[in-house]
Amino acid sequence: MTTEFDLGRLLAERGAERYELHGKYLNHQLPRMLHTIGFDKVYERGEGAYFWDADGNDYLDMLAGFGVMGLGRHHPVVRKALHDVLDAQLADLTRFDCQPLPGLLAEKLLTHSPHLDRVFFGNSGTEAVETALKFARYATGKPRVLYCDHAFHGLTTGSLSVNGESGFRDGFAPLLPDTAVPLGDLDALSRELKKGDVAALVVEPVQGKGVHEPPPGYLRAAQELLRKHKALLIADEVQTGLGRTGDFYAYQHEDGVEPDLVCVAKALSGGYVPVGATLGKDWIFKKVYSSMDRVLVHSASFGSNAQAMAAGLAVLSVMENEQIVANARVTGDLLRSRLTALIDKYELLADVRGRGLMIGIEFGRPKSLKLRGRWTMLQAARKGLFAQMVVVPLLQRHRILTQVSGDHLEVIKLIPPLVVGEKEVDRFVDAFTDVMDDAHSGSGLMWDFSKTLVKQAVANR
Repeated sequence: MTTEFDLGRLLAERGAERYELHGKYLNHQLPRMLHTIGFDKVYERGEGAYFWDADGNDYLDMLAGFGVMGLGRHHPVVRKALHDVLDAQLADLTRFDCQPLPGLLAEKLLTHSPHLDRVFFGNSGTEAVETALKFARYATGKPRVLYCDHAFHGLTTGSLSVNGESGFRDGFAPLLPDTAVPLGDLDALSRELKKGDVAALVVEPVQGKGVHEPPPGYLRAAQELLRKHKALLIADEVQTGLGRTGDFYAYQHEDGVEPDLVCVAKALSGGYVPVGATLGKDWIFKKVYSSMDRVLVHSASFGSNAQAMAAGLAVLSVMENEQIVANARVTGDLLRSRLTALIDKYELLADVRGRGLMIGIEFGRPKSLKLRGRWTMLQAARKGLFAQMVVVPLLQRHRILTQVSGDHLEVIKLIPPLVVGEKEVDRFVDAFTDVMDDAHSGSGLMWDFSKTLVKQAVANR
């Protein structure tokens, strides 16, 4: 007799073991880290920009699953599309036919970048970047790829080759031929291009680590240099694309920029299904897929699957019908202006920057003697501890989930779901103000917690 699988029953019986199961069978350092900083919460459900725990307390999500939940959790239109595509019982992934959904999603996606012609669908942002790197090298016949200092483009081997942080690269070499150039430095770019072996420059129009933008005009000038040397411009829009910065793509903030290849992922499926896409010019695709013998020269087993394609179509429909991009621009401007107004009030607050709903809050060395001593203590133990001191009480006292923007950075990055509005801005700014008041009092819970962070940092050296 066949016993029916009951997911609800399994979760009811074993859900409380979640941290123990992870520590035993998955990455054992994750639960350890979460316990240390007090992030070992048990979230029971999520909807829109909020989570709820078992006691019914709501938590504001200013992280969006590292940008995956662009429409928030469980948007009803995306949910219905997934139910519909499962009920349709399509003959999916036969691999030797052409299903309608991939073509329809590609057509819709390309309307937002009319200078591009074709799409390859994979399963993640790092796959989208891998595709762009392979296509650029094959199309140009050149081996080397340029990237920017402090860039993040993924963690598979090719993407890791263009990752600007040594902490991710150490121990995984040898990687692809590559060279880092400073973000915004056209002279450095020109010097590398003159060597004649560069296939492409891959760049985030707004860097995720630290939330840094290139200087105005850089992307356009870089594009002209690349074309002069028959190299390609790859825009990594995995985190910045699909409305995050207040335009559909972040490169569109600068007139005349038309990348040869564009990478998207994360928010494309509404957070439900792994998906990635590489958009490119017709001649590049035709060079890679130059004959019937090469029809499978680059492919993905789960690429273009019906669930991902249906979710992507639903996401783009919601973005258009609910004016998601305009909301990201307006709400982002409001949040950034409210936070910028606090810089003169708090000596520990150094900068607020970003575009749309991708905002970096940077902390810096205070002027007053009492705070300077505490700041110096933290910096000596490990750079980035003060930002972590802010993130923790935002969650513990105010039930707001945020993140430090990168290892050894005194920057908090805000990338909330693009559906947040004035109510969420008010809640975050009020909470942030309370935390900064506590930090500037020179005592209190924040500085008590700093002792735990310092001990942990010293122990991990």
